[in-house]
Amino acid sequence: MADRTASAAADTRPRKIIAGADGFGAELKDALVSHLQFLNIEVEDLGTSDYYSVGAEVGRRVSAAESDSSTRGLVACGTGVGVGIFANKFPGVFATTCLTAADALNARSINNCNVLAVSGMSTSKDSAVEILNAWLDTPFKAPCPASNFKPWEDNLSCFLDNSMNEMPKIGKEESKFDSCSICCLVKNRELNPIDMIPGGSMKILRESPTSAIVRFKAGSVEPAHHHTFGHDLVVMEGRKSVWNLSKGQKFDLGVGDYLFTPAGDVHRVKYYEDTEFFIKWDGHWDMFFDEDLETAKSEIDKGSA
Repeated sequence: MADRTASAAADTRPRKIIAGADGFGAELKDALVSHLQFLNIEVEDLGTSDYYSVGAEVGRRVSAAESDSSTRGLVACGTGVGVGIFANKFPGVFATTCLTAADALNARSINNCNVLAVSGMSTSKDSAVEILNAWLDTPFKAPCPASNFKPWEDNLSCFLDNSMNEMPKIGKEESKFDSCSICCLVKNRELNPIDMIPGGSMKILRESPTSAIVRFKAGSVEPAHHHTFGHDLVVMEGRKSVWNLSKGQKFDLGVGDYLFTPAGDVHRVKYYEDTEFFIKWDGHWDMFFDEDLETAKSEIDKGSA
């Protein structure tokens, strides 16, 4: 059993790591490079540079090797944040700062993180080795803390797969007919408020035929309604609640939260703050109301789901 576990870990691990650090992360980076060499993983150590420039160089090289998933990066600075930001400036790089092994499990499972960023000021060498091992041995979409260590549901698994296809296109030269649902959103455009939803003051900030970035004012309400399509959304700013009346569930969403609503599910929405979110749907946009505004407000006041 131990041999099979070790073999599976070896299959998951990259063959090569490109490493670098600034002065605040150099000692931790050196310790992790030694650990990688002990594991017989090839390391290209770029050494130490001033502040965050080494993060950019690691990001550039991992980006150039984008088609080779066996090459990843390791960066370190005082907090692990600056080098990660610089590495992420390059297409196809998914750098994540991890302070715990659970962070590393989530980053690999959810984001297919290919550049690990660590903190020289707040992470001990022993903890960093645990983080590195978790990051090396966790495949994309593996059960992780964020999934309660259970396999991802089919709709979330599909969302994660699509994100891997779309995110690398961000930052590359966009064609006129870019198919990426995020990249092809109309830029530098803000439309006037739309009266389509009673009780909701809504603006479309960017849009494409199957996606949009939308902003609702605080206090807005979407009465119960449904669509003939399913839709994914990610909250970028603010706070809202969604009542899925078809399933009898309530979802309280804040910045970074994701929700998928299946086609035909009747749902009601309340916006507590000015809220901006990215929404993507599969089909021609439509909207059918199942209650009036006053009924919606009354049900929300009663706390109904």
